[in-house]
Amino acid sequence: MHETDMTKALILTLKDWWETQPEAPQIEKVHLIVGQFTCVEPVSLQFAFEVQTRNTFLAGTQLVIQETPLIAYCDRCQQEYSPEIGLHYACPHCQSPMERILSGRELKIDRIECSNHSITQLN
Repeated sequence: MHETDMTKALILTLKDWWETQPEAPQIEKVHLIVGQFTCVEPVSLQFAFEVQTRNTFLAGTQLVIQETPLIAYCDRCQQEYSPEIGLHYACPHCQSPMERILSGRELKIDRIECSNHSITQLN
């Protein structure tokens, strides 16, 4: 379950940010963007986050996950397509192997919402 390790890394990143703030804000929501091609299971990530943040500065923080679809581009056909994850990655028109991924590999913190209603963009 790589979601556990990912959650540990997420918590460390949030802690590093939190410790640099002049007044330790109460983090209410953490918004993540997770691509389908990362093979991260959002439910497992949610569970791991909830368990690992108990009795920490993130206790009660809501993890909001926005999934992005896997979209590839076929240079031969000059068009985008949506591969079937785990089943068929080749271009459905010419059967060329998937070479260029336009979206679906994202795994990042989009923003953090704190109790004073401030929103911090982390892009």
